[in-house]
This record gives sequence, structure tokens and C-alpha cells, in this order.
Amino acid sequence: MRRPGPYRLVIAPDKFKGSLSAPQVAAHLARGLAEAVPGVRTDEVPVADGGDGTVDAAVAAGYRPIDVLVSGPTGEPVTAAFAIRGQVAVVEAAQACGLSRLPGGRFRPLTATSYGVGELIAAAADAGARHIVLGLGGSATTDGGAGLIAALGGRLLGADGGPVASGGAALAGLRGLDPTGLRDLSGVDVLLASDVDNPLLGPDGAAAIYGPQKGAAPEDIPVLEEGLARWADVAETALGEGLRDRPDAGAMSPSFRGWPGGAGARSPRVRQWAGAGAAGGLGFAALAFLGARMQPGIEVVLELVSFAERAAGASLVITGEGSLDAQTLRGKAPAGVARATRAVSPGTPVVAVAGACSLDRAALEGAGIAAAYALADLEPDRSSSMVNAGPLLERLATRLAADWLPPRR
Repeated sequence: MRRPGPYRLVIAPDKFKGSLSAPQVAAHLARGLAEAVPGVRTDEVPVADGGDGTVDAAVAAGYRPIDVLVSGPTGEPVTAAFAIRGQVAVVEAAQACGLSRLPGGRFRPLTATSYGVGELIAAAADAGARHIVLGLGGSATTDGGAGLIAALGGRLLGADGGPVASGGAALAGLRGLDPTGLRDLSGVDVLLASDVDNPLLGPDGAAAIYGPQKGAAPEDIPVLEEGLARWADVAETALGEGLRDRPDAGAMSPSFRGWPGGAGARSPRVRQWAGAGAAGGLGFAALAFLGARMQPGIEVVLELVSFAERAAGASLVITGEGSLDAQTLRGKAPAGVARATRAVSPGTPVVAVAGACSLDRAALEGAGIAAAYALADLEPDRSSSMVNAGPLLERLATRLAADWLPPRR
């Protein structure tokens, strides 16, 4: 039997999509480690990269959840949540217009709206938030954030002077924007959490790159692109700024460490081009109309949950996500956790757990991950692995403990 040891572990996983939330992953790992190493101390720090689970991570870190009835991606009412602590609120676009909110799981690439995200932002401001983190990711929409602006009081007008329909396709008929009723959020600082740096338009834009993931057929892409281009034209006219002609546009915001507290002025709204294509163009609306700033999503969440302070001096950091693959290396949660650990505690090893892992040892080590443990090694059948992910994670924790937590006298 293992002897109790003074090990202190930080467990900082993202969700296993379709199976377990990040808090559930952390809880199962902690349970398995406690059985394998009596006396081990574990600090559960669920994380996210700005998409689904961002609000869950904030709540696990002590933020208070508030439920709001908002418009879902097809206009039907859904109950969404944001999290708040003091004057800082965490809003997750996927809570209102995420793919998981589509009725029956049926894609609506041409008509899905971001209106509910605007309602969530308004609700957070009404609750006293003066600093809003807006997590971009997992959206079902490609409307350029036009729905968000409509929810905040902007009137999107067609050729007949009446409102245009919801969704990206209808934007091709947009002829003007009346901003007179737009809610004044000048006293609210908005920080976008996203790992996407795509522009709004073009071959690397919101429609071309992400439209197919939201159900857009090849013939739908030009329709959505036309609508987004028209929306950008109208927005430029309404704001009196050539948003797409700034060579410095799109620079990432510096860290918001210490935020709130007056650190840094609101970025110029023209600095919006790179990242404007995030969440079907939601990034464009927030950057252009709300003067938002952008920062990699995992970095934002790690600061929200005080990861640096909690990881410093840890014996081991355990991270993970549903699939460790090439996307992991492009700023997803495990790579971000490893990078942050290296910065604050260079001697602390980082290992990862996952449903499946397609990265070789060299790729893992290049990302700062010393080893990976996959559920697929215990249960090759994917469906069974997803159903039994919790118990399998507890078994993986035993393997992990044998490799990284030797008995101490």
C-alpha cells in the first residue's frame, strides 16, 4: 500500500465534450488520486478556452451564477447563465447561441442569431458588471454579431425601412443601421476570450472557415459571405470609421492581470480586424461597437481562476481535454496550462489526460506536457468510453499516480 505523502497536485482540465464537464473531470481525477495515494492534496481548477464551459470554470472559482431567459439561436427562449463576482462578469456566447442550443441538434447556418448574447451582456451590466469577459466559441451563428447589436438596441434596416430578418443570410438585404437606441455601454470594459484570429471576411474568414462546422453547405458560404460583407459596410458607415483599412488592426490585448483596477485604457475600436471572425463574426460586433479587447481564451480563464498562484510550487499539474490532437497545440487548454505552469513553477511537471491522444511524445513535450494518459487505452470503444468516462478517469488516475507519485516515507 502507498504511504501518505506531502504531494500537492493541481488538477486543471477542460471538459471532455459530450461526456463530462471540466468540474466533473477534475472531481473524478481527484477521487482516483485520493484512493491511489492516501493523504494527497488536490486543488481542483477546472478551466476552459473561451467556449463551452467558460462560465462553469468561473463558477468553480467562486463566481456566482445568474440564470437569464434569453433568445436562443433560432429565436426560441432558452435559460442561459452568466457568472459574476464583484464588478466582473463572465458571459459565454455558447450559453445563448451555441450549437448545443439548436432545437433537436438541427443546424441553422443561414438563420441562427446571436441576439441572446446581447441580452446576456445587458443582463450582466444590469447586475452591476463593469468588466465583462465574453467567451467566444461553440456558436451556431454566422451573423457577424448583428443579432447582438439588435438586442442592445441597434435597428438593422432593410430597403423598405423595416427590420431585416435574423441570421447571416438576411444581412445581404441590410441597407442601414440606426444606432440611436443602442445601449450606452461606454462604462463597461469588454474583454473577448478567444483562440481564433480569423478576420471577418475572405478565405480565412468566419463563413469560409467555420460555416461548414455550423452546417453551411458549399452553396451557403457565398450567401453568408455576402451578408457579412454588407454588415461590415453598414457598420463602417454607422460608426464613421474604415474598420478594415487599419494596418495595425487586430492586435491582441495585453494581459488583464489585476483587472479590474484601472490598468490600461479601452483599446481603440479600430483595432479589430484579426479575431473579428470569431464565433461567426461576434468578434467583429464586439470589437467594433463595444470597443472590446481580445486575449487568448485560456489565458483569460487561467487569470480568472488564479491559476498562477495555485500552481506555484505544486508537485504535479494535471490537465486534459476530450482529444489531445493538433488543435491542442494551437492554444487549447492543455497547452495553455502547460505554458502557464512553466512560467510560474518551472520545476513542476505537467501531464495530461484525454479521451484519445493522437500526439506523439515529441509533440507533447514540445507543448510542455511530459506524458499523456488516454481513456482509449483502457476502453477502445469510443461510445463505451464516453458513457463510462468518469470511472475510467479514476482508473487512469491510478496509473498516473504510479508513474508520478512514488511512495514517500
